[in-house]
Amino acid sequence: MGIFARDESRTNLAAARIARQATASLAGLLTGLGKTRSDLAASMGVSPGRVSQIMSGDANLTVRTLAAVAEALDADVQITFRARARSADGDVCGSTDTPPYRSSGLPAHR
Repeated sequence: MGIFARDESRTNLAAARIARQATASLAGLLTGLGKTRSDLAASMGVSPGRVSQIMSGDANLTVRTLAAVAEALDADVQITFRARARSADGDVCGSTDTPPYRSSGLPAHR
C-alpha cells in the first residue's frame, strides 16, 4: 500500500459524491425545463451516449464538460467550497451550514 493510498481513497469517494450531486442537479434542471437527455445531446452537439456517460456520474466531469452542459441549457454552474463542520472532538459532522468561501477576484453569481 502506498503512502497516499488512504488519501486517494478519500479523494475518490469525495469525487463520486460531487459527481452524484452534479448529475442529480442536472437531472432536476432537465426535468424543470421539460427537456430530455436527447434534447441536451442535440443542444450540446454530442451523441445521446455521451450525455448518458455524463448523467451516469461515471465520467470524469471536468469543468469544461460542466460548462458545455450549462451553455447548452442556458444555465449557470455554481461551485462553492465550504469548510466541513467539526464536532468538539474534531470529527467531521454531516452539517453543511458553514458559510461558503468566495474568491475576491471573481464576482459570485446568484
